[in-house]
Amino acid sequence: MTLKAPTDPLAFLTGELKNFQEIAKYILPLPGEIPSLAGIEVYGGVIPFNGVCGGDHLIYVDFKKRFDIDARIRHATGKGRPDIVANLERIRKMAGIVILDVSGHHATDTLLAAMLHQAFLLGAIYEIDMFGQITKRLFENINTRFYNSSSLNKFVTMIYGEISEDCTFRFLSAAHPNPVVFSSQQDRFMEVSEDLCTSFPPIGTLPSDNVIDKNRSRSILGFKDQYQLNEWRLMGGGDILLLYTDGLIDHVRGGEAYFPKHLEQKVREVKHMNARSIFEAIRTHFLEFADLSDDASFVVIKRT
Repeated sequence: MTLKAPTDPLAFLTGELKNFQEIAKYILPLPGEIPSLAGIEVYGGVIPFNGVCGGDHLIYVDFKKRFDIDARIRHATGKGRPDIVANLERIRKMAGIVILDVSGHHATDTLLAAMLHQAFLLGAIYEIDMFGQITKRLFENINTRFYNSSSLNKFVTMIYGEISEDCTFRFLSAAHPNPVVFSSQQDRFMEVSEDLCTSFPPIGTLPSDNVIDKNRSRSILGFKDQYQLNEWRLMGGGDILLLYTDGLIDHVRGGEAYFPKHLEQKVREVKHMNARSIFEAIRTHFLEFADLSDDASFVVIKRT
């Protein structure tokens, strides 16, 4: 069978891009994937620069929704693995959140985001099966895999955090903007010690130093140190934690930055609302402030 060359190359490429965008829509979180935790509200979204898709991406992992915890507990109990059982019981009351930002904001940058999306979720299944939780090991392997397969002029910043019903937030950062906490009682963003904001190079820029296959990687610039976790705690009722990409930081109007001053003012106005309403209010305010110059994403986590 011989394939005919397209008679209208422009129409062909337009159709290909439309097909790509349609596929990309299905890796965005569905409403049912939004985490549901006692005493914690979560809501977020992506604002693509081109209105369809780009380099920003968001993944939710509500463990009790995504995995059959009871079946895994029975399996681990039968295998005599009380350590896995304990971890599985703990993640019932937790949810994971991934925000990543591929350099650039073209629709085709979604491809790299989709690659990481699938690598993370597939790796998460193996992690839950082997350990009853997601460990730093997953991100070391993803980092080295992307180092070995990605273009040198493309990189990904990422934050992976886990929020639990006891209001503890533990996160790992790969060159991603630090989260901010709005204190309902103090009515402002809180200062956070640099010791609680450990970060590492973007995903794929340096191979990991502590993986078994280290000797199969070559790097002129050396290797990345082992990932470390930061741990924060939402202390008071009504406290709001914001995760975001640098599209929020870089949003300017006539040289005046939206972040943090204008963002803080808007959060102060709407702090009494639920997480979804806070997100929608910030999104509207953000878009009214100035035209987009990049993809932007953020997630609102509120202690109720």
